[in-house]
Amino acid sequence: MNKGIFIAFEGIDGSGKSTQVKLLTNKLKENGYKVYSTFEPTDSPIGSIIRNVFNHRIIADNRTIAGLFVADRLDHLLNETNGILKKIEEGYIVITDRYYFSSYAYHGVHMPMDWVINSNSMSSDLLKPTINIYVDICPDESMSRITKDRSLIELYENKEYLKEVREKYFEAFEKLKEQENISIIDGNRKPEIILDEIWSQVKSLLG
Repeated sequence: MNKGIFIAFEGIDGSGKSTQVKLLTNKLKENGYKVYSTFEPTDSPIGSIIRNVFNHRIIADNRTIAGLFVADRLDHLLNETNGILKKIEEGYIVITDRYYFSSYAYHGVHMPMDWVINSNSMSSDLLKPTINIYVDICPDESMSRITKDRSLIELYENKEYLKEVREKYFEAFEKLKEQENISIIDGNRKPEIILDEIWSQVKSLLG
């Protein structure tokens, strides 16, 4: 199977990664590329359960949440209508807002990270990102951005937790640095400056 270009954006909540997904998608389209942008949790039935947990409509144990993400991610890859693998086969550059490093970091706070990595091994065997782009900001800045823009604070959005999540991201990056292509980007700058740095890296992947 031709795996094509697959770009995964990562970061703690409020990092600006979703903005960069949109900006990079537009930049690639302007340069004539077919682009499919997507996100996790997805808008599938499994993803909607996760969102209901995040929005406090459903109460679930952290182990259950981690398992739901495993299932949602596999459907994200394998769905016959709009799965990532199908889109790559059709010649799209696929950009996702979160992939398995999000699980390693967010769920690694609650349970052994090796368990989370192993539970997602089927997804990583199916498709590793061509590049994982981590947009890095501090938890203080994260909470400032989150509370400024929204009235509803989701399940994992508090400063102490996000501090732990950021530490877990870097633990996962160190653990998997030989197997994954990881780029850490300073997210404390203007969006267009961040995009310039990301674009130069993506251009080198495109050849």
